[in-house]
Amino acid sequence: MPGDTQESHALAESIARTSYGKLLAILSVRLRDVNAAEEALSAAFEQALKSWPDTGIPKNPEGWLVQVARNRGLDRLRQKAVHDRIEPALTLLAEEAAEASPDNLFPDARLKLLFVCAHPAIDPAMHTPLMLQSVLGLDAARIGSAFLVSPTAMGQRLVRAKTKIKQAGISFDIPEREHLEERVGAVLAAVYAAYGTGWDGDHGTDTGTAGLADEALFLGELLCSLLPSSPEAKGLMALMLYTASRRDARRGAKGKYIPLDRQDTGQWNRQMISRAERLLMEAHALKKPGRYQLEAAIQSAHTKGRLAGRTNWPAIQMLYARLLDLAPSLGAYVSHASALAQMGRHGDALTRLEAVANQVGTYQPYWAVRAYCLRQAGRNFEAAKAYDMAIGLSEDASVKAFLRTEKARLAHPE
Repeated sequence: MPGDTQESHALAESIARTSYGKLLAILSVRLRDVNAAEEALSAAFEQALKSWPDTGIPKNPEGWLVQVARNRGLDRLRQKAVHDRIEPALTLLAEEAAEASPDNLFPDARLKLLFVCAHPAIDPAMHTPLMLQSVLGLDAARIGSAFLVSPTAMGQRLVRAKTKIKQAGISFDIPEREHLEERVGAVLAAVYAAYGTGWDGDHGTDTGTAGLADEALFLGELLCSLLPSSPEAKGLMALMLYTASRRDARRGAKGKYIPLDRQDTGQWNRQMISRAERLLMEAHALKKPGRYQLEAAIQSAHTKGRLAGRTNWPAIQMLYARLLDLAPSLGAYVSHASALAQMGRHGDALTRLEAVANQVGTYQPYWAVRAYCLRQAGRNFEAAKAYDMAIGLSEDASVKAFLRTEKARLAHPE
């Protein structure tokens, strides 16, 4: 039955927003060439826009796109094989012919491609950005935001990285199990960056990151299963679960933003919290401390403190200090300053913030924490300016509203 043009276009656009990364991962693993997979998938979307209005939307539109794209990609491989007489291409064609239905989508193809993108011959600085774009479907603007660089600069870096990969003929084979550990750090970083991007967009209007936090949780579980002896995989999964457990409590009526210290703990997901605690204990038992375990321990302290009605800020401050020794980052510096301020050490907090002032750029949390520290120190004029910066850099309307309310308290101190 012929389909409606508007409906067909809307569906194709929706799939491109929400499933592009998954489809690209499946094709990249099968074709063993990210650029070829991108070209084939683009051609499949073009074909969908032409065909679906006439033939009707298929029962499994994602499977249809994978099949069309795969056929396009395999045609290119056949041509290349005939022209260059490349045996690996012919081998791949034989493997593809023996596979089951192309409509059978395997989500774990993304995990395989994450490890491929962490190949040691690829610039380590580009491992995570490549994964975010090629596997999880983020664009250069979102990736640049995560790495505090401009979209243009990140786009150029990604193009250069892909060009080098193609020119160097880097193997697209999945690494053996014994080599997974050497690549897992980059994979964990990509999953965490995806989770953070999805978390930030959960209540926003950006449909391009819809469901990304859940995808990261899914991949985190797969990593724990794939690498049961990796304490950092367990630590990352625990970290994500602690924060995910508070998802429903983050927003009030009409989407109002509610910070952690004001949330209704009755809305927290206790099952997720229990699972996170078990994972963190399992990771600790392996006696290989790492960044994600420390960050999960910090979230555990926040969770236990709020449930008990008294947050142990000195313990949280010490955990952040250890994190800075092990894995210093702008986010850790800012969070450490926030913990110091919560202990009443506003001068130390501001000193900590000043130490990274030249790295800040458009990092919104820095300005929000700075505003709070200045307000607590009685430096209201400077606090107002910091609040203005934080408000201007916030993309979430409800966070803007919260910060405006906090700024208004400068004129009416408690």
